[in-house]
Amino acid sequence: MHYSHTRYLLSAMVSMIIGSGCNQSTTELEPILSLQEISSPADSVSGEPNLVVGDDGKIYLSWIERAGEKRHALQYATHEGDKWTEPRTVVEGERWFVNWADFPSMAVAADGVLAAHWLVRSDNHPYAYNVNLAQSLDGGESWRTPILPHRDGTHTEHGFVSMFPWEDDTFLITWLDGRNFANKDPADPDTVSHSMTLRVATVDRAGHLHEETELDARVCDCCQTSAVRTSYGAIVAYRDRSDGDIRDISIVRWQDGQWSVPQPIFHDGWEIKACPVNGPALAVDGQTVAVAWFTAAHDQSQIKVSFSNDEGMHFGEPIIVDDGDPMGRVDVIMLPDGAALVSWMETAGKQAEFRVRRVRPDGSIDPSMKITSMSQARKSGFPRMIRKENEIFFAWTHSDSTTAVRSMVATLNIGD
Repeated sequence: MHYSHTRYLLSAMVSMIIGSGCNQSTTELEPILSLQEISSPADSVSGEPNLVVGDDGKIYLSWIERAGEKRHALQYATHEGDKWTEPRTVVEGERWFVNWADFPSMAVAADGVLAAHWLVRSDNHPYAYNVNLAQSLDGGESWRTPILPHRDGTHTEHGFVSMFPWEDDTFLITWLDGRNFANKDPADPDTVSHSMTLRVATVDRAGHLHEETELDARVCDCCQTSAVRTSYGAIVAYRDRSDGDIRDISIVRWQDGQWSVPQPIFHDGWEIKACPVNGPALAVDGQTVAVAWFTAAHDQSQIKVSFSNDEGMHFGEPIIVDDGDPMGRVDVIMLPDGAALVSWMETAGKQAEFRVRRVRPDGSIDPSMKITSMSQARKSGFPRMIRKENEIFFAWTHSDSTTAVRSMVATLNIGD
């Protein structure tokens, strides 16, 4: 958000900084992951993929396709057998805000109720857009009229959504909210009162909103959020922003009927005057929580992961994951053996590589593994991954003259 040329330039400079990383060679981990590319259900002009394993047990791949001049469609497919199903359309329309870093998402409840979000412009200003949220109560056959989870009515930025099925037949949704910019005088300094905020709400099956709450009054403008459900409640991770422009990763937790105050994962001390467009990723298995993130504190680009064994109340010392020259764009999933699989984009000459590495809570790590080569350009987006039992699904945007969503599945060959 506020993607000025200056911010893009600073973000690009940050991504080029060479950090120490793990400095381990990329290795094919055939005994652990056996990779197989699967035919993508997406059109040849598509992008912004996302993956989720629903509470109904299915894997969902969603993406955006061009549906004509100035029109786009949000589509999805499920994985059945050894392939993706034929694509289904959630919605098609005009005036969408389609962005490489702020991609749509889906959430699926145990009873098969689907929720999907996308972004639609609310005004002619380049960064005035709303989160649109729709539900399907019949397994995707039809979709209800979309609602806005934010009720401020301002022509400002709303995006970077995370959501999942919640209590009492509701979905929990969290997003970055720019309502405080509505009355900002461009001549005024960037004060706390004119800052991006982190907010949360729940939406029920009838489309009614409940419990809209501000979680943090000053956060980084355009980094992805991540949210997971735990046995005791929920955790939301995001890139925070201090008055002095320290932009480290924080979390808030829902427990015992209330949201906690923001808590830093680790004090990297990354001071940067521009948004790095690099959010954190969360994964949970029982009481174990893993959070992965990118930082370039002290002019050293690194991918880090930290573990908690008490559902996010406390986190251990970060473990460096990258191979020395990371761009960021992280994801993380938990593995059956209690380790985490972290993914990121690593600079590789004039290209980038989508890599993964298994990391254990005791700090031991495997060699990294290359999933695929990618463009370093912004249009390559954020590669995603998800696990179901002993299979891991990967999705990314292949970029050359056009962009197209591609996918791969890996068999996981490790014990519990």
